[in-house]
Amino acid sequence: MVVSEAKIAKKPPNGAGDTLEQAQRRGRGRAGAKAEKSDTSLASIGQVFRGVLEMHGVDAVGIASEVGIDLATPPTPAARIDANKFDAIMKIAMPLIEDPAFGLQAARCWHPANLGVLGHAWLSSSTLRTCLRRLGHYHRIVGERADIRVEEGERGITVTVSFPTVDPAVVSVTYDMSMSLLLDMCRMNAGAALRPLMVSMTRDRPGDVQPYRRFFGVPVRFGAEENAFQIAANDADRLLPSSNRQLALVFDKMLTEELARLVKNDVITRCRAVVLEHLAAGETSEEETAKALHMSTRSLQRKLSQAETSYVQLVDETRRDLALRYIEDPARSSTDITFELGFSAPSAFTRAFKRWTGLSPTEYREKHAAQEVD
Repeated sequence: MVVSEAKIAKKPPNGAGDTLEQAQRRGRGRAGAKAEKSDTSLASIGQVFRGVLEMHGVDAVGIASEVGIDLATPPTPAARIDANKFDAIMKIAMPLIEDPAFGLQAARCWHPANLGVLGHAWLSSSTLRTCLRRLGHYHRIVGERADIRVEEGERGITVTVSFPTVDPAVVSVTYDMSMSLLLDMCRMNAGAALRPLMVSMTRDRPGDVQPYRRFFGVPVRFGAEENAFQIAANDADRLLPSSNRQLALVFDKMLTEELARLVKNDVITRCRAVVLEHLAAGETSEEETAKALHMSTRSLQRKLSQAETSYVQLVDETRRDLALRYIEDPARSSTDITFELGFSAPSAFTRAFKRWTGLSPTEYREKHAAQEVD
């Protein structure tokens, strides 16, 4: 590996590797009460940036030190970094790299551990569909400023990513890195031969489109309204060799708790965490949930209404998400799932499941068993 010998001013990293709470306390002390908290990312994502830059002979550790990040020391799992500092790194590094498509190399520089608990949950998911559902639910843990939508349709699953607050000077490379990394995550589980049905990118058409065609395996539509790719339904529903449903559910609980800690102002996430904790003991009442969140029932109702949902709807969506994961585990009977989700009787679970999917639990299992054989 070649590293540039350009001299970089050595400054002690300022806040690299802090926990979220430490970063917030220090930020408030420096900027005052009126300053808004910057979006953060897992510090481990910095190792992806390091790998990409060092592949092109750039002193990533030195540049990171300039902007106050320590990339030389492996971060702790809970450490977080101001996401704007990654933009600052790229603004310094980009003029030093000749390859305009270098961001695509992020696919060669990541490891599941860089994604924290989500990386482990990703590897243990049973299908790409469940992988992508988890991504849609928990991606903010990896990076708060990313907006990732996962939409399921008849043809397949469409993943759309946007960074509304990214520095315009680095927007193209940011999308190159994120799109390549997301698709390679899918390929890690489903195999290197996986090709999306379509890929669109908002960036202008580059002078040489071949690096994009080679990586994605299909023509890329540039100058599009969204950065997105679509995975075919049959690829999304194929059973993955690394599947471990029991482990995945353990990771789900950890992810829900981690997300609730991160987005303390997000009443939906906090409420969902309380519901998940008590669901197996029977449906938790709205009053009990409000008490667990240290607010009145009326305040909870008002906050959920402002988020365009209700307690009943949130409980129903939580049960649906869990049911779709539990039903994939052949070791779990419908009766087991009934009581794990807090339903009073199997008939109540069957009615709810049919409302969610149009199929009974038995029909759903038979359909997906046939797809796995195909």
